[in-house]
Amino acid sequence: MASFFEKLKSGLQKTRQGLVDSVVYAVTGKARLDEKTIEELETTLIAADLGYDLTADLIARLRERLGLREASSPQAVAACMKEFLQERLSAFPGNGRGDFFSPSNRPQVIMVVGVNGVGKTTTIAKLAKRFRERERSVLVAAADTFRAAAAEQLDIWAQRAEVAIIRTQQGADPAAVAFDAVQSAKSKGTEIVIVDTAGRLHTKSNLMEEMKKISRVMSRVIPEAPHEVLLVIDATTGQNGLRQAEVFSEAVGVTGLVVTKLDGTAKGGIVFSIQEKLKIPVRFIGVGEGIDDLQPFEPKEFVEALFE
Repeated sequence: MASFFEKLKSGLQKTRQGLVDSVVYAVTGKARLDEKTIEELETTLIAADLGYDLTADLIARLRERLGLREASSPQAVAACMKEFLQERLSAFPGNGRGDFFSPSNRPQVIMVVGVNGVGKTTTIAKLAKRFRERERSVLVAAADTFRAAAAEQLDIWAQRAEVAIIRTQQGADPAAVAFDAVQSAKSKGTEIVIVDTAGRLHTKSNLMEEMKKISRVMSRVIPEAPHEVLLVIDATTGQNGLRQAEVFSEAVGVTGLVVTKLDGTAKGGIVFSIQEKLKIPVRFIGVGEGIDDLQPFEPKEFVEALFE
């Protein structure tokens, strides 16, 4: 069975081709990093969703390290990129921390948000399984009462993960479901509550108001709740994921990101772009549909896999 690092390397293949391989191709056979080559590199980096600010900083590093040499080999350019990206990710506190359960917060309430189609429900199941494997008691709350069959889907995943679930009929008040779940967990001594939420388009203000309401209602049971607000982002959406992060963070104070579907896109640079722009840590990344394909984000491992 392949290790997660092997899966990560395989999953980042499209991003590697769009980012690392394209950069190497752009400088192969060039005597030095002239202005035309620099322009090609900038276009390549932005196309990989690295973002304008981070691209500018990386280009400045390449100019500083390699620009004045008689020859800049593709290997030297790739090595400089790798060092730079590792530095930027590693300097940001909070990345990874996949086991952020705190015994002092019981129950610990994790609210999971994001637009439809990003993989919220499966992410919740994978998180629940991960906590169960660490012998934590888990309750999931099906507070997405708007989408047809959302509760049924979560129920199936909860059974697979062997965790309890609180759900109600479609169209019920989602805040009431979250309130009941937190209250139940508190009375029974359950350690972790994971709350699913609706994910209609993030441009709709009523969705954001609903997120705020769920958060307020849970805090009536536990003043600090939710302790974590995880935003699930589909990596294939590229820069649109950055906009989603901005909107949700403004509404409910996102504390961490879960970046899914990295195996299906050349836009994996969004991981760097979001961190640089919003300073929100990446908690988990997903490179497959399997229940074990969600793992804590490790910056060094991520960059290593990207450049392997």
